Amino acid sequence: MFSQVILHWYQHNKRDLPWRHINDPYIIWLSEIIMQQTRVEQGTPYFERFLAAYPTVQDFAAATESDILHLWQGLGYYSRGRNMHKTAIQVMEMHGGKFPSTYAELLTLKGIGPYSAAAIASFAFAEPVAVVDGNVYRVLSRYFGIETAIDSTIGKKEFAAAAQSLLPKENVADYNQGIMEFGALQCKPAQPNCSDCPLNTSCIALQNNSITTLPVKSKKQRVTNRYFNYFIVTDADANIYLQKRIDKDIWQHLYQFPLWESPADFSETEVMQTDFYQSYIQTLAPIITHISSYNKHLLSHQRIFARFWHLEVAKLAAQPNLLIVEKKSIKKFALPQLLNRYLQQSFYVQP
Repeated sequence: MFSQVILHWYQHNKRDLPWRHINDPYIIWLSEIIMQQTRVEQGTPYFERFLAAYPTVQDFAAATESDILHLWQGLGYYSRGRNMHKTAIQVMEMHGGKFPSTYAELLTLKGIGPYSAAAIASFAFAEPVAVVDGNVYRVLSRYFGIETAIDSTIGKKEFAAAAQSLLPKENVADYNQGIMEFGALQCKPAQPNCSDCPLNTSCIALQNNSITTLPVKSKKQRVTNRYFNYFIVTDADANIYLQKRIDKDIWQHLYQFPLWESPADFSETEVMQTDFYQSYIQTLAPIITHISSYNKHLLSHQRIFARFWHLEVAKLAAQPNLLIVEKKSIKKFALPQLLNRYLQQSFYVQP
């Protein structure tokens, strides 16, 4: 009964999305990875741009990581883009340019976990394997009144087993897409449409008034504050310093201005008294033209407080780990969204 209700609801309420009605595993993979942790409204233009730039997995694999990250700007969770590039190369080198056709084989690909493997296997190859994403967790936990934490090992197994047991014998792809769509549009995280829900007479959470408490999470991710001081150094020839982030940290392999991260909320005077400033910045004999106030940038687990120092020097000299580029060429580099937004708002750096 449950699966048939979902299928019926889906046929009458599904959104017309560009990757639906397609069984090409490459296109399905592209859409599923891009849409992870991304709203459909935000992710759809990225999907269309990526498909236009890389119409086949061969095209994707032939691109450079820098090209991929540049097109990815603004989507966040940049490891997804880096892993996608590795996946495409793996498909070309180990599978002759064709995506594996089974759930088990898909799991061997870099960056493809149980959810993505299930989505590709069921949508492209009609394999009867259930998808379990955030929407599915929410629908199942509320309808069946499951209070096991979805981020626990026991919970993941329990929900996976429940989802698998509900698969219909036919129309697996539509059912999997349907239950995710149901969670996105009907059984929403906040203000779900319970009064007009086809499952409301048998939903345990609705009966027990526990809609707002389900699903349960056991772990609360700690949010940390970080304080970034970016030094935008330009010279009379309209050149500017950039550096590539190579550490295993946020925004890995993206470009930025020279950065010093303070351990706390340092004042401008305190920054200028640090060894970093005295030994690295002061030696450039700069003229400070502007120091911005803190810009706050929110990530899922971090708050970035960024201050931008605008410095002018007579001539940029070669420095270890720094690139000297023309200011007008900045747009060619993949930058964190924090920096892109600042550049768009600041007249100090506009070419």
